[in-house]
Amino acid sequence: MRKVSTKKITSIGGSALIEGIMMRGPKRTTVCVRTGENEIYSEDIKITTIPEKCKLFKLPLLRGIAGLIDSMRLSYKSLMLSADKAVEAGEVEEEEPSKFEKWLDEKFGDKLVKVVMVFASILGVALAVGLFFFLPSFLFDLTANVVPVFQGNGEGAVFWKSVFEGILKIALFLGYIVLCSQMTEMKRVFMYHGAEHKTIFCYENEEELTVENVRKQIRFHPRCGTSFMVLMLIVGIVIGLFIPVAPFGIGFLRPVFKILLLPVSCGIGYELIKICGKHDNAFTRFIAAPGLWAQRITTKEPDDKMIEVAIEAMKAVIPDDGTDIINNK
Repeated sequence: MRKVSTKKITSIGGSALIEGIMMRGPKRTTVCVRTGENEIYSEDIKITTIPEKCKLFKLPLLRGIAGLIDSMRLSYKSLMLSADKAVEAGEVEEEEPSKFEKWLDEKFGDKLVKVVMVFASILGVALAVGLFFFLPSFLFDLTANVVPVFQGNGEGAVFWKSVFEGILKIALFLGYIVLCSQMTEMKRVFMYHGAEHKTIFCYENEEELTVENVRKQIRFHPRCGTSFMVLMLIVGIVIGLFIPVAPFGIGFLRPVFKILLLPVSCGIGYELIKICGKHDNAFTRFIAAPGLWAQRITTKEPDDKMIEVAIEAMKAVIPDDGTDIINNK
């Protein structure tokens, strides 16, 4: 898929929320949520970023790690805000709480949400580690019993194990987002995701931010988080080539080493995303292609009401001094 050439490249990015969009500019981050037929709620949010605390994280590779953590913090804060506003507006129906939920509310009160989120986060991380690191390694070792080329500890076995693990991880990731895309609520989030991309493209093409102009833009953007995740998985395959099948004779240590090297995958993936966002040539198109393809799942064509929300969020974060411009073509 050929990337779209724009008149300028900006640092503005964002993410889709529940009935809304978060846009992040160089000076402001704004959340906009549809709260009524003709009503859009807007609120600025802010965090102290890791590079602001430690300038060391402005360096290449390290900035990718900091960027991922900061993006997750901002996305979580934005998502909670959008969920609250969507519920207040009646966009998301609140079900009658069960007896267990009532007991939790009585026991923990206002702390309930934090307790649930901490538990869910721990469970989610544990599940992700199990699925994306230990399961692929275990399945390869199981398959090696019947596939001769998979056996041994030499370079050939390392190559096949890295490829096997990488392909399985990508399949799991794509399968997960395909399943999510079948849910009505997630379909709308993916539509807002498309509105976010289209609005950024409209601005980068130096066209007036109107529903009509945004609607005609393409919805696949090279600086998307989906592309970043796919690139991280692909980089992980390459990194896996340098990790023995059984480090120190212990097969269990290979997934542990891959977890420890996650910051390396993250840093390299971030730098590749930046390169793909700035340049359009045969190399960057090749690098960006898998992520752009995956965006066919995570971005959908938005309706006009969603585009209005994206425009509102975009206008709020565009600086007057042009500090958002990375490159003018």
